[in-house]
Amino acid sequence: MTTTLHASPDNRRRTFDAAPFTASAPLAATLQDVLVDLLELHAQTKQAHWNVVGRGFRGLHLELDEIAATAREAADEFAERMRALGATPDGRSDSVARTTTLPEFPAGRIEDARATALVLGRLNTVGCVLRAAFSAAGDEDPATGDLVNTTLQSIEKHAWMLRDRLAHD
Repeated sequence: MTTTLHASPDNRRRTFDAAPFTASAPLAATLQDVLVDLLELHAQTKQAHWNVVGRGFRGLHLELDEIAATAREAADEFAERMRALGATPDGRSDSVARTTTLPEFPAGRIEDARATALVLGRLNTVGCVLRAAFSAAGDEDPATGDLVNTTLQSIEKHAWMLRDRLAHD
């Protein structure tokens, strides 16, 4: 069946409302993958924030809090983007633990240099996941691609700062 977009060549007014854009199943799955890794990054960074010890404690403690806030805010943006696209985000802790790509974070106190290296690794992993998501989202939904790109820039900025911290410790 063919539907006409305009009533006549002289009138650009639509004869019907457009249907909402909905994410394909692969795009929804990609966004879910990003969501769980951002939620896990938030949890692991807070774990490091609470338990870091050492001479660089104060500065790293504050920096880890900034990284955790970035991850938490980005996770919320991705979950809300999923809802806007007709997908259902799953941020339950058991879903995150079962599907995250991030390695498990150690329990207990953690020396500042080790915490820095571990969180840097997690940021790099999330960066890789975001780059893959950008490729997946780019053609299907440019607005989602923008969200991925903006988040990637923030994650990579934090990674740069931790890399420099390690290089000068």
